[in-house]
Amino acid sequence: MTIPVLVRTELKRLTATPMAALALAALMLVPVLYAGLYLWGNDDPYGNLDQVPVALVVEDEGATQNGEDVNYGEQVRDQLVEDASMDWHVTTADEAADGIRSGEYDFVVTLGADFSQALTSVAGDDPERAVVELTTNDSNSYLAGTIGDQVAETVRDSLTQEVGEEAARTLLDGLATVRSGLVDAADGATRLAEGTASAKSGADTLADGAATAADGAASLASGLATIDDGTAALPGQTAQLNDGAQQVAAGNAQLSSTVQPIAQRISEAVAALPTEEAIRDDLTQLGLDETQIQAVLGIVTPVRGDLETANADVQQAAGDIQALADGSAQVAAGTQALADATPALAEGVASAHSGAAELSDGVAQLADGSAELADGLGELDSGAGELRDGLVDAVGQIPDQSEDERATAAAMISDPVQVSSDAVTEASSYGAGMAPFFISLAAWIGIYALFLIVKPYSKRAVTALRKPLPITLAAWATPAALGILQMAVVFCVVAFALGYSVAQPWPMLGFMALTSATFAAIILTLNVLLGSVGQFLGLVLMVLQLVTAGGTFPYQTLPTPLRTLHEALPMSHAVDGIRQLMYGGDLARAWADAGFLGLWLLGALAVALLVTTRMTRNRTLRDLRPSLIG
Repeated sequence: MTIPVLVRTELKRLTATPMAALALAALMLVPVLYAGLYLWGNDDPYGNLDQVPVALVVEDEGATQNGEDVNYGEQVRDQLVEDASMDWHVTTADEAADGIRSGEYDFVVTLGADFSQALTSVAGDDPERAVVELTTNDSNSYLAGTIGDQVAETVRDSLTQEVGEEAARTLLDGLATVRSGLVDAADGATRLAEGTASAKSGADTLADGAATAADGAASLASGLATIDDGTAALPGQTAQLNDGAQQVAAGNAQLSSTVQPIAQRISEAVAALPTEEAIRDDLTQLGLDETQIQAVLGIVTPVRGDLETANADVQQAAGDIQALADGSAQVAAGTQALADATPALAEGVASAHSGAAELSDGVAQLADGSAELADGLGELDSGAGELRDGLVDAVGQIPDQSEDERATAAAMISDPVQVSSDAVTEASSYGAGMAPFFISLAAWIGIYALFLIVKPYSKRAVTALRKPLPITLAAWATPAALGILQMAVVFCVVAFALGYSVAQPWPMLGFMALTSATFAAIILTLNVLLGSVGQFLGLVLMVLQLVTAGGTFPYQTLPTPLRTLHEALPMSHAVDGIRQLMYGGDLARAWADAGFLGLWLLGALAVALLVTTRMTRNRTLRDLRPSLIG
């Protein structure tokens, strides 16, 4: 008997009666029904979440924000109901509690009475977190609870982005207001610097004149002995001196009236600046972390220090200018008195000599004061320049953003990271993602079921033919051929009935055939080697591969011993190979998986051949004992 004859004989036995043929047909349909019905039932569960009943309880009492009434709870409720991603039921807390206990609702989402109050508290002194309360009941559905966690997290992320954007917008608007004030202050500081430069020039001139006057007064005191000869011209000269002093006094008074308002405005502007502690508190309440707060303080604190230093300089200079004005007024009054007293000078040179000495001392003091005034105005001019430069630098460090630009920046701050996903390969649906695993599992179940009626080997051939290789190949070829037919039907169900996309259809069909043939060789060897125990071990091996194949979760999540078995057992490579071919992955990996299955196929057939060879030479009582299965 040849291999085709042995195969044909076994097939005739399997279809000898209508009942036998019906049993064969039923077993052939087992993997088709298993893979087809499971994948059909789980084709797109995430696309049908709108059928999952969920209770939504909104107890939010609302809040007031920027003078307007807001109710974020009602907004969330309206958005969720309109989105209809779940079967939302707006209920009371009592109805939701009864519903989740009875199974009417899979989970409950609750927005408490202080929901809006918490969300708007970021602008107050006592901010608090808003709470989205999720109530689940795993006795209804564990995965429904997991989905509930994702829904609650989505609601939280959406609200976090919305509230964070509003807080960031408030901060940026505040910075825009600060920048506008700094621009005005910089303009005022520029005008102050120009005024102090002019005052410095006038003070230098005054100092020079006062020094000259001091020299003249000294000469006057020393030349009183000759005054008698020139008293007629003295009244006119003192009148001229008085005119000059009046002009100086008027100029200094005008300078003081110009500087004082500017100094007052700067003092008020500096006093109105917020303290560093106030800025830190405001930024903390806005939800900024320490790094962001330090970045803002790094801009504001140096500017405040510069402003306070410049203000002190300005106030000092303003005081000096006022003193100059008062002194100039005194000089003017003195020269006036001198002019009035000049006629009497001609009558009393002796008493004038004494007065001239006093005048010399006063003019010397004026010279000293003028020099000090010039120095003070020099420092004021330098401070005003530093104030101007500091304010200009501060303005340059704060972005000049329009309202639209601030809105864009606030949106970026509240949601700074965008996830861009790209798939090298992609399953068309959840069912398509599970297909490789269930195709491989169906292949094993199909072969396992066939060996309930297919004989592992022909005892007659073992006794009569005594050719182990044809006997082994024939024993393998029958279930392998039936398994390949099963895989062809399963492929048609996956590719056509369910409509899943297959990137490499013919290679995938061939790989499925190799998978079924390999599983046939393994289960054949278990039956030939151990009989009924081997058939049972086939079931155990299926369960073990069900766990280690990595069909649902990544195999890296398995315990270490099971990860080792993942690499060694054939179903893991069957799943990986079908994935590569179905999704358009790495063909080199598919070839490697096919080679691994080929090694299992050849190894299993080699063991079966050795056992068959032994039976053709020696029969034992175990070989003659009827099988418990089949």
